[in-house]
This record gives sequence, structure tokens and C-alpha cells, in this order.
Amino acid sequence: MRSRDRSFWMWAEALDLLQGAEQLQRRFFTLDTPQSVPCWEPAVDLYQHADEVSLLVALPGVSAGQIEVVLDQGDLLVRGERPMPPALHRAAIHRLEIPYGRFERRIALPPGNYRVTQQLIENGCLVLVLRHL
Repeated sequence: MRSRDRSFWMWAEALDLLQGAEQLQRRFFTLDTPQSVPCWEPAVDLYQHADEVSLLVALPGVSAGQIEVVLDQGDLLVRGERPMPPALHRAAIHRLEIPYGRFERRIALPPGNYRVTQQLIENGCLVLVLRHL
């Protein structure tokens, strides 16, 4: 392969990656999506102690009343909405990195049957404790 061919290939590959990243960013930060379509997924930590599974779901700016938690055939579904602050509705936005709108995250649980024994918002995170039945 000649040197010129290699550099052309690298630029073409870099442009493809940038275009893919832009598409993901547009999809991730969509504000005017229909209410039924989630537009972002929160980060989750899952850990287990004996017969309990604990989850930490990163949801800063989301109140407890905006969250739905459902146990569904070995999975845990967390969904809801983080609304845009009213001050942003009329503002000129120069940077928008925090995702707003509907969110949904399906988390596969370790094998077993569980029930939710604790659910609270603490320091911007949803804390869930599930007990193995």
C-alpha cells in the first residue's frame, strides 16, 4: 500500500467515525421526542451481598415521583423523565451535555426471584435494594 493510499484511508475512517459520533449525539440529546420513546439511559452500578442485590442508578435532577421501577422476568426496568429546567426554555443554549427527557434502563439481574425492599433517592442517585425470595 502506498503512503498516499494509507493517509486517504485514515482520513476516510476518521470522517466515518465522526459522522457516527454526531449521529449518536443527536439521538442521545434529542429534546422533542415523543413521550413514549426514551432518549437516554442512566448509568447503573449493581452489586450483591448474600441474598440482597443493590443498585445505584445515576439520576441527578430527577425526583422520586418521576421514576418507575418494575421487576420483569429476571430484569429490572427503571424509567421516567428528567424535565428541562424552566429557565432553559427561553435561554440561548451554548452547551447542553446533560440529557433531558424520557429515560429507560433495563438491567439483567443475577438469577433468582426478587422483590424490592428499599427504594430512595440519595445524592442524585436512585438506591434500590432487592431481596432474593
